[in-house]
Amino acid sequence: MAAYRAQLDCRFPQIGEVFEASLLDALSVLSPAGVGAYLDTGRFLGGMGRGVEPVLAFLQEWPSIARILGEEALPAINDTLQLIWKSPNGKAISPFLQTLAAVARRLPERAQMQRYLELTLELMERTSSSIHGIHKTFASPGLPDFFAQAPTLLGSLAIGGLRNWVDYGIRNYANHPERQRAYFRLQLADSRAVFQRERQGTLLVDQQRPLDLYLRALWGDSAQLVPYATAVDPAADSPRTSPALPALPYYDATGIRLPDVLDDAHGISGVDRYRASLAHIAGHRRWSTPLFADNFSPMQRMAIESFEDSRIETLILRRYPGLRRIFLALHPRPVEGACRPATESCLRHRLTMLSRALLDPEHGYQDASLREFVARFAQTMAQGEASSEEIATLALAYVARTRRQSDQLANVHFTDTVIGYRDDNRHLWRFHELSDDEEMFEQPPTTATPEVDRLPPRHYPEWDYQSQSYRPDWVSVYESLHPSGEAATIDRLLEKHTALARRLKRLLDLLRPQDRVRIRYQEDGSELDLDIAIRSLIDFKSGATPDPRINLSHRTNGRNLAVLLLLDLSESLADKVSVGDGEQTVLELSQEAVSLLAWSIEQLGDPLAIAGFHSDTRHDVRYFHLKGYSERWGDPVKGRLAAMQAGYSTRMGAAMRHAAHYLAAQPAEKKLMLILTDGRPSDVDVQDERLLIEDARKAVGELDQQRIFSYCISLDRRADEYVSDIFGGRYAVIDRVDRLPERLPELFMALTR
Repeated sequence: MAAYRAQLDCRFPQIGEVFEASLLDALSVLSPAGVGAYLDTGRFLGGMGRGVEPVLAFLQEWPSIARILGEEALPAINDTLQLIWKSPNGKAISPFLQTLAAVARRLPERAQMQRYLELTLELMERTSSSIHGIHKTFASPGLPDFFAQAPTLLGSLAIGGLRNWVDYGIRNYANHPERQRAYFRLQLADSRAVFQRERQGTLLVDQQRPLDLYLRALWGDSAQLVPYATAVDPAADSPRTSPALPALPYYDATGIRLPDVLDDAHGISGVDRYRASLAHIAGHRRWSTPLFADNFSPMQRMAIESFEDSRIETLILRRYPGLRRIFLALHPRPVEGACRPATESCLRHRLTMLSRALLDPEHGYQDASLREFVARFAQTMAQGEASSEEIATLALAYVARTRRQSDQLANVHFTDTVIGYRDDNRHLWRFHELSDDEEMFEQPPTTATPEVDRLPPRHYPEWDYQSQSYRPDWVSVYESLHPSGEAATIDRLLEKHTALARRLKRLLDLLRPQDRVRIRYQEDGSELDLDIAIRSLIDFKSGATPDPRINLSHRTNGRNLAVLLLLDLSESLADKVSVGDGEQTVLELSQEAVSLLAWSIEQLGDPLAIAGFHSDTRHDVRYFHLKGYSERWGDPVKGRLAAMQAGYSTRMGAAMRHAAHYLAAQPAEKKLMLILTDGRPSDVDVQDERLLIEDARKAVGELDQQRIFSYCISLDRRADEYVSDIFGGRYAVIDRVDRLPERLPELFMALTR
């Protein structure tokens, strides 16, 4: 041992505390040559002037790395270590070594580890900077933070996803040291968004809308669905978290909290796992009543929670028996006798066995007390829905019957006891006196606010022209049906344009398609074609083979066009303009123009939807439905148009992407999106004027790829400065806003002639 210590030749006193154990570990996995290289590298690290931490990390972690990857993988890691040392990034050596064993457990194949090492060097090279552009003189700001986060990241990302996440951070923050550090610490919104995009499994954000509809349709529950992070900070939202007991779903005054991502498990898809959790929580919200926790010990509360969960699932399965298959697949099946009462607390184990037995008639457990309480539970539930109080009484009887002294032990048996789709039952308890539990679970009092009748947000990317990349899930679009006003207001506005309506009517008659066109020579058709039928009869009588195509059918000679009119409802619509001898707001003129256009399209029979939008930062883009494709032009639509108001800003790209979601679903051969706006794209959280212009331009390109023709009608006299950058030549600028009611229908007819 002294010879080995002399070969290491490191004088730090802390080395003596770990050297012997580390060396014995190294001797068990390394060849003699490998042990020599191990000590030589340790001596090198001790002499490079970075303190004791790199040496300690190396001595302790290197044998574990060798055990996972094999000794053949170590030279490549040593080469990477040397390259980091030769760069200005010497401070990153300690976190690199400290996390390398954890990384190796996530990447146990040599090829995977090689890709990780290559990614490390690429990150170091692209984010280290220099003064004269020749030698790297400044360390990479984000490299140490990347190493610190790598085990957590690889817990959720494949190595390819990790590369994409790193590449985004380099492209966007290579020249911003502080923001680069924040990105690699997962502190920036786009860092977390890219991380979520690259994760494996079913993301809640992708399933939020169908799950919200599932909750509303099956349970009549409109609670907001809120994701909590399971990989970045698992304990952030749920206080009942430990290494053995992960964060569970729960609900409180702000909504239902669900994991941000779920993998398929036990043959159940991620989305069905979400459905199981929502059904369980919805059952609690319908049938559970809070109890006072001060009256019970922690063990009694655990038992009451388990019994109440089983009561709720019994009631759920009475209503939706098809959920039993999912519950049985996700519910753990503890092995009878697996817990050792002499050394472990077995209460959790016994309760999970009982929970399984209450769910699975073919459980096969032989414990007499378990079977007795399965029967007593069934008898209680046979009388109706029971109640939280009744089931608590039964749970207390079970605890009293099965209690053991070892239940008090700190060594708790957790194997096969975590029922991950169930919530953590914080809603079940109220407190007479202030306690730690109350501080954890009770939320501060909040002022009640009326519920907003809108769907959960849809998240859209936004184009960053500087980095030439999308910011994923950057914009939140909330959609709702626009409030209604007085339809008579629109009728009064239209009365001003009676002469214009008559002129438009003459033009519309020229554009109106023929109603029906005959298609002859059909074997199957809607009616008999007499000319062909007589000719076929003559052929038959004369001994010739008759033509069997004696029917005809009809089709509508329509224009096969679907239209979506997207209205910018930003604050500038409240501006006034001169009209004749008086003044009108741009909003009033827009109402007149849109009404005339909607009436015109109704005459032509083209499917039309109308929507409006405005924005208040990327977190709150509002999209209002004014007319749906299935609605006729009538008082309900007129009432919504009459209630339009001007406010906030113009985040055009996000609104266009959301509108395209509806227009692309139309079966028409031609799809036209008209955008009526009075200003350039802008928002209060964006300082760079070009950013939202370039994003709108990118959105137009996306529409082109979906074969949606977009056309902008701008009321901004300065639109020539930017509108062509967005729409190319597909725009018109109406300098005289007072002529908008006349020009808008004419433009539409010219575009669709």
